Amino acid sequence: MTEIFFVIVGFLLILAVFDLFVGVSNDAVNFLNSAIGAKVARFRTVLIVASAGVLIGAVMSAGMMDVARHGIMQPSYYSFKEVMTIFLAVMVTDVVVLDMFNSMGMPTSTTVSLVFELLGASFVMALLKISGDPDLTLGMLLNTNKALTVIIAIFVSVAIAFVAGLAVQWLARVVFSFNYRRRLGYTIGIFGGVAFTSLAYFIFVKGLGNSPFISAEFSGWIESNTTAILVVAFIVTAVISEILYFLKVNVFKVIVLSGTFALAMAFAGNDLVNFIGVPLAALDSLLDFLANGNGNPESFMMSSLQESAKSPITYLLIAGIIMVIALATSKKAQNVVKTSVNLSRQGEGDEMFGSSPVARVLVRSSQNLGNVVEQIVPKSVRTWIGSRFNKDEAILADGAAFDEVRASVNLVLSALLIIMGTTLTLPLSTTYVTFMVAMGSSLADKAWNRETAVFRITGVVSVIGGWFLTAGIAFVACGLVCLVMHFGGFVAMVAFMLLVAFLLWNSKRSYDKKEKTGDRAVKTVEQSMLSTSDPEQVWSLLSRHFVSVQTDVLESVSSDYSAIFKGLEEEDLKCLRRCNKNLKDIKNIQQRVRRIELVALRRSPMDVAVERNTWFHLAMNSDEEFIYCMRRMLDPILEHVDNCFDPFSKTYINEYRPIMTKVHSLLDSSQRIISSGDYSSYESMLRVFQETIAELSSLRKKHINRMQTEEGINLKTSQLYLNLIQETSELLNTTKHLLRASYHFVG
Repeated sequence: MTEIFFVIVGFLLILAVFDLFVGVSNDAVNFLNSAIGAKVARFRTVLIVASAGVLIGAVMSAGMMDVARHGIMQPSYYSFKEVMTIFLAVMVTDVVVLDMFNSMGMPTSTTVSLVFELLGASFVMALLKISGDPDLTLGMLLNTNKALTVIIAIFVSVAIAFVAGLAVQWLARVVFSFNYRRRLGYTIGIFGGVAFTSLAYFIFVKGLGNSPFISAEFSGWIESNTTAILVVAFIVTAVISEILYFLKVNVFKVIVLSGTFALAMAFAGNDLVNFIGVPLAALDSLLDFLANGNGNPESFMMSSLQESAKSPITYLLIAGIIMVIALATSKKAQNVVKTSVNLSRQGEGDEMFGSSPVARVLVRSSQNLGNVVEQIVPKSVRTWIGSRFNKDEAILADGAAFDEVRASVNLVLSALLIIMGTTLTLPLSTTYVTFMVAMGSSLADKAWNRETAVFRITGVVSVIGGWFLTAGIAFVACGLVCLVMHFGGFVAMVAFMLLVAFLLWNSKRSYDKKEKTGDRAVKTVEQSMLSTSDPEQVWSLLSRHFVSVQTDVLESVSSDYSAIFKGLEEEDLKCLRRCNKNLKDIKNIQQRVRRIELVALRRSPMDVAVERNTWFHLAMNSDEEFIYCMRRMLDPILEHVDNCFDPFSKTYINEYRPIMTKVHSLLDSSQRIISSGDYSSYESMLRVFQETIAELSSLRKKHINRMQTEEGINLKTSQLYLNLIQETSELLNTTKHLLRASYHFVG
């Protein structure tokens, strides 16, 4: 029986490697978004700096491993088998939940996942033990005070981080304004002193000072002389900042890169327990059982887990190296970073989220509150503050989402808030803190204007909702997995191991397939349009993007048109519902694409933009009209089939089919012309459009006469047929307009 536990521990260690990759993919946003968003250095340079911080932080993270051992449960009341069941359930659930969120590009919290998975599994196991021994209580089996403290700290950090980011960034902007380089001569010293001292306090005083690799005497000396160290550090770094400024060195870039290093170090020190804490605790449990368990896993109690972890430095170093590899190679990490950067972008960009009722209410309430404050604050004060927030003076690097001042505030403030939690041995969520600081600072910078606020708030609410969803899913799923493993025994454990292996393989295969699709290529062009400042290059990218999007639109229209007719002819309700969903998806995609294209058009050369603007908007209107036309065609047909009304007449189907064939031919020909850029047959195509529209007009008159003269005609189906003819005519007109707009825009 002992052999199965070797298999479980080996599997947990393998899962730890996957968890490190998945966790870094999720948490890379914590320390990369500021440096990447402000474009302070090349991506490779940022990765090198962050990797150094991750490696050092991982080696010094041993003190946080106790959360997995006895932070949630009281292990002295649990047997070796029960503890191993809890640990396996936690890791099985953790990897799957985090990979699911990463695949969607949503930053979630590895800390919340671990805490609530441990809580869910321990809670279920505690209930099982209480049912067998009424003398036991939840208070005896769970470390309720510590668990409650951890949970409260995690969620309170959301509000604290947001308010702190809002307040500090507002003060920083009042001091520096958006044209911050004009006033650096007398402000950079103070700002640099505060920033570097904060980071030094973070890295050396609280990082190295609490490290198990520093002697107790030296650690005590640091603690007793903290104030003097900080004063000296402020004076020295303030002077150095002024010297660097006069030597033409960009102090903000140095601060941002130092902050990236510090935050990466904090991430590894604080969050490494989320990835390897459980497997290492399981390994220690196995070693203890082999030494003292006498071969009985159901009676040997795990009191040894009450002791603090003594993680070998070799394990921590290996974990750090794996995290660095994941950071450099994970495409999912870049996807999650993109979400956070776009939500805090200074100007318009790729708004990844739509509108929501909650966001609309919040925006409207904020506007009303702003109007009240405007009446109270004197006009002179409002004018002066407004001059500090003149976004027209913003200094942004080529393709940057925000400036270096905000990037510096994000990193320094996040590092300070996280070190507070680490000092109190609370596994504070670095994701929550860094994300909410970034959102608060972007709000203070007026990055959320009236055109983007509702989309940004929807995004923030979606991400926060994802965090709470993570907590609920982690608790319930892990509890259920633990319950099944307890009653299913080793067979259930092996089954779950195989299931996780399959899910991870399938997730990677699906993600790689998605990356290779044309949609990925379109998104790459979209990102290039937003990050390029050369007008000629923007126009070239916009032209390519326009062709790609319109080709996709016509392909979707052709496919949905066939699906609607097939659903009507065969009374296929599933086909019609699938078409209904496709139309909703296309509408959402078009809304996102439109915003990006409008930003790109404004960045294109002025003479080209003015000349082609009309045709661009005509194409936009055609795309919207496609949706409305297909919707007007689909809705009555879907209602007809869904209500099981009389089937469509075979006479109508046979009469309409030749027209449908011509419509398909025109849609396909238009798609080929736009995608190839060969408009030599443009004039002849317009004539074919007119001839087909004339045929539809004759067919409509014929059917109207039939409705008036024939006895016993089914009015519902005849009205449905009339609507189909009318909307087909509108579909051809819209396609003709799109072809004409494309001809003049890029032809």
